[in-house]
Amino acid sequence: MAETVTPAVQDPPPASTRRERRGWYLYDWANSAFQTTVITVFLGPFLTTVTELAAGCELGADSCDGYVHPLGIRVAAGSYYPYLISLSVFLTVFVLPVIGAIADRSTHKKRLLAGAAFTGAGATIAMAFVTGERYLLGGALFLVANIAFGAAVVVYNSFLPQLGGPDERDAISSRGWAIGYLGGGLLLALNLVAVTVLSEEGNPQRTLDLARWSIVSAGVWWAVFTLVPLRWLREHPTAAALAGGGNVLTDGFRQLGRTLREVKAYPLTLFFLLAFLVYNDGIQTVITLASQYGTEELKLEQSTLIVTILLVQFLAFGGALALGALARRIGAWKTVLLSLVLWTGVIIAAFRLPAEAPLPFMALGGAIGLVLGGSQALSRSLFSQLIPTGKEGEYYGFYEISDKGTSWLGPLAFGLVFQLTASYRVGLVSLLIFFVLGFALLAAVPIRRAILAAGNTPPKVL
Repeated sequence: MAETVTPAVQDPPPASTRRERRGWYLYDWANSAFQTTVITVFLGPFLTTVTELAAGCELGADSCDGYVHPLGIRVAAGSYYPYLISLSVFLTVFVLPVIGAIADRSTHKKRLLAGAAFTGAGATIAMAFVTGERYLLGGALFLVANIAFGAAVVVYNSFLPQLGGPDERDAISSRGWAIGYLGGGLLLALNLVAVTVLSEEGNPQRTLDLARWSIVSAGVWWAVFTLVPLRWLREHPTAAALAGGGNVLTDGFRQLGRTLREVKAYPLTLFFLLAFLVYNDGIQTVITLASQYGTEELKLEQSTLIVTILLVQFLAFGGALALGALARRIGAWKTVLLSLVLWTGVIIAAFRLPAEAPLPFMALGGAIGLVLGGSQALSRSLFSQLIPTGKEGEYYGFYEISDKGTSWLGPLAFGLVFQLTASYRVGLVSLLIFFVLGFALLAAVPIRRAILAAGNTPPKVL
């Protein structure tokens, strides 16, 4: 792949304070509650159960072959949630790049962060009204919450290049992910206590109610702790934002249009983004559908799933920091490639897990925790090196299409395979292609040349 490599200009490191960086870390603490409590653990089984009730299945039944008909479309109850995930990502394709372009043109990015975060948190809290057979309400609220979640992360990620120079960003990004795992893990621990203490054997309605209120608690957590980064973060407006003179919304659309026309000037950045969208789609699908796989295929108790995800959270805290340290020795690019090899092993091991056996499931969860945070944190910081200056929001808008709880092709493949085979195990195997192909694509990126081509200074170790 040929491209014109422009010399990098050595810019001074961005001026940021320790307090500002801590504020940035704490937004990960705030929004990770949605990722862990809602996306990873409770929403899949909860919304699937509500959908099964709407399909005429009995509450607590071991299996359900019923169908629902949203907008007249015949959908297997077990496929409704994976299809919703794919739909949410399809919608983010149009929303997130626009949000990023607006963020680049705005001198008030913190207001954008607040608007998106509080919208998502509000939709999550409104899950309190998803009772009985209201699967359509649950699906609509999930779409709003997940899209708003992605929009907030786009704005949040766009602060990263202003918080540190090329050699600092891997560490900054890794710390943010690590702090996020602690926050998400703490709320999940509280929910674990609630589910363990308040559950009643033989009362599936109580379990369903506990799941719903656990989801609501994540919305409250998200909203409350977002107040801290909104106070501590500082604005770092781009040159285009400082120039002003127009409407931020319309200027954002125009800027996005120019970027889409000019993006071919950065083919290696696009190639990295393609690789990321492929392999991270697989990662996000595993995270999102793990609880559904555990309950529906492996017949595990909800408490087992929560303990496992809690184990993942706290091990991921150490894993993010450990892979960040490894990246300082061998480079972020090589570290991410290594993590994809480990992810492939995770999928193969998950396919072979026996049913009704919690300990092997927990052991696999521990393995996931060790590679999860680092692979995502380092991908984020690596991408920051490939973004032309002043277009951080726009490029992170494209990046976020397959980041932090959003995935498209993986859930779609999983849902289609399940609908055709009625086997969650076969659906799981379909995810291997995302890790194998993603590894091949990422390995083909000449990362140093890609950074230089974007006009940036490469870190000392790649």
